[in-house]
Amino acid sequence: MTRSTGRLGDRLHAMVAALSLWLILTSPWITLLRRIPSGAGWLDYAHVVLGFVAALLAIAYTWSCLRDGRWRLYFPWVAPQIRTVGSDLAGLLRGRVPAAEGGGLFGLIEGLLLLALLATAATGAAWFLAQGTDAAVSWRGQHILAARGFIGLLVLHVVTVSLHLLDFVGE
Repeated sequence: MTRSTGRLGDRLHAMVAALSLWLILTSPWITLLRRIPSGAGWLDYAHVVLGFVAALLAIAYTWSCLRDGRWRLYFPWVAPQIRTVGSDLAGLLRGRVPAAEGGGLFGLIEGLLLLALLATAATGAAWFLAQGTDAAVSWRGQHILAARGFIGLLVLHVVTVSLHLLDFVGE
């Protein structure tokens, strides 16, 4: 990976993180159901517009993460690296923090987080495209489930990053 590609990935990561955080934190005030209501407020419209922006950035960020064979780091069950996840889990039980790189447990969590991000984006877009139909309510339900999965994995990701920061500071 070149230095400029790494910087682009870092910028995309920061933008996806900021937009995701904003969309999550403002979601309790979103009043969208079957369609955008006629009296929708700026927060509803902002959620839709920024959701589409986040979806486009999520696609670009996922591509930057997975290119040049790096997909193996995020999806160790596809590449024959699932043993690394097992050893990371065993080491975690013994108090050892798994490696940040190398496609082990933390890579698996990041890969699942990428999939949850894409699922959240896809179901949000599907809801928007289906608005006004019976399918819209179903897509909204799927979007909420995907977003909750994304939030859970995001919390787990923050915990793993924090473990590495603590491990780094402790050295």
